[in-house]
Amino acid sequence: MKKYFIIALITLFFSCNSSAQKSSQKENEKVNFNVTKTEAEWKAQLTKDQYFILREAGTERPYSSPFNNNHKKGVYHCAACNVPLFKSEHKFESGSGWPSFDRVIEGNVAFGTDTKIGYTRDEEHCANCGGHLGHVFNDGPKETTGKRHCINGDALTFVEDKE
Repeated sequence: MKKYFIIALITLFFSCNSSAQKSSQKENEKVNFNVTKTEAEWKAQLTKDQYFILREAGTERPYSSPFNNNHKKGVYHCAACNVPLFKSEHKFESGSGWPSFDRVIEGNVAFGTDTKIGYTRDEEHCANCGGHLGHVFNDGPKETTGKRHCINGDALTFVEDKE
């Protein structure tokens, strides 16, 4: 009986990274974006840190982005293609170490599934160029959307309102 329990446990462990998750990841990679460039073109355009985050789905160190403490009014854009992604009025202090927003500019952010660290997370990327932005979690402000869009500052540029 003990032998069957161990076999069942091992089977369950290996089935956690199912073929459905893998096919979902492949579907995300097949999307055609409005802005497409070769890796050499992206490397020439972006800084080393921006390339790591936007093109290789990396993560910057927490509290390293100057956007954490940016309280100016304006719009945060994709650092790769300049499409507007988040409004400053939807930014909040999450304490996570990354710029956080409770909502996106509809249609400009797309979502996928990320299982790179052993469990499933909802990944966010630019709907225009496919650049990795960060992840969305359900622990944001309850009085608004309940969402926390946890975004790498190096994936963003900021356009201040002129008024």
